[in-house]
Amino acid sequence: MIPIDLSGKVALVAGVGDDRGFAWHISKALNAAGARIVLATHPRLCNVVTNILERDLDKESRQLPFGAGELKVEKVIPCDVEHDTMDDVDEKKREDKRFAKHGDYSIQGLANTVGKEFGAVDILIHSIAFSPEIKNKAIDTSRKAYLQALSISSYSLTAMLKAMQPLMENRPDGASAIALSYLGGDRVVPHYGGGMSTAKAALQIDAKQLASNLGPKNIRVNIISAGPYASRAASAIGDIDEMVRHAASCSPLPRGVTAQEVGNTAAFLCSPLAAAITGHVLYVDCGYNVMGIFPKD
Repeated sequence: MIPIDLSGKVALVAGVGDDRGFAWHISKALNAAGARIVLATHPRLCNVVTNILERDLDKESRQLPFGAGELKVEKVIPCDVEHDTMDDVDEKKREDKRFAKHGDYSIQGLANTVGKEFGAVDILIHSIAFSPEIKNKAIDTSRKAYLQALSISSYSLTAMLKAMQPLMENRPDGASAIALSYLGGDRVVPHYGGGMSTAKAALQIDAKQLASNLGPKNIRVNIISAGPYASRAASAIGDIDEMVRHAASCSPLPRGVTAQEVGNTAAFLCSPLAAAITGHVLYVDCGYNVMGIFPKD
């Protein structure tokens, strides 16, 4: 048997906001493989995530795949990836009690905390996307929303890797970074607007550029482009259930993708089994991306 053994590796998973999304299931897969899990969570969602990790009500959602026990998270750290340092935070947010109580919630603050408490990062997961106008067509998207989508959904990967590079470079077995994308970064998907398609396209080319930049430091950077999945965050799109149904009916494997399948793929990409894979967009979508002409439902 070829094992996936991530024992002792420190995995920083950014973007967990509930127990349904890809980031949660990636955390579980990595933990099942032995990785130590640290979560970077938006300041407004820290209490939500902490409750899920502690409540008996959510015990079932904490069960790891492959009978590996229960999810153990060593720390939940607040981070708003819109800000590289606290100098970038505007006055309105600084005065918001929901943010202020967390102290330094910038990307550099995250790096400082992780460096101090864990010393290194072997795995970085970027599962972050946001546009306030995602339901808008491209032609109806404001400049402000467009730039915000790019800043949060795309540039944050570059900013996080820049801040984490000293903690990731030249690690034993190398370090791995994975970002989550979607077919909307390659093709037009109705209702996936507000700059989000552009942000995903930017994220994908950024990952390739970063793979080139960081390869000499033995840091690999890859993308998982997952099929449509009805997470809580995806509900903002509006017709996510129809998107899932359509993809399932048209894919070579005629079903929807599961979050655990995405988690398993992440575990593989972060393992020594994928030591020569970098700068790659790996589609985990039951083959939906290969289709050109879709059969009628």
